[in-house]
Amino acid sequence: MDLHHPILKEFPEYRDTIRYLKGCDEHFRKMYEEYHRLDDAVYRIEEEIEYATDQELEELKMRRAKLKDHIYHMLRRAGSVWPAAGGPRPSNPVGPRP
Repeated sequence: MDLHHPILKEFPEYRDTIRYLKGCDEHFRKMYEEYHRLDDAVYRIEEEIEYATDQELEELKMRRAKLKDHIYHMLRRAGSVWPAAGGPRPSNPVGPRP
């Protein structure tokens, strides 16, 4: 069972948007790095490499989940505000066909 939850694996449809934001948005980059730091900490505790109480582990997981939600909202917004950022492509685009 894979205990790591990297953002690129969680949101593969936003791969281009993630790369774009990491390169041009310092706030996003810091959140991305913090998310992965928390993810690594949770992994190390769950694999019993490091020790933490159940409460500490749950707090880390909660912080990671909140960051993940915030990152997801930033990814969605970036895809609509900056079309060059990419984002998921609609499978059935609206509008005239060429």
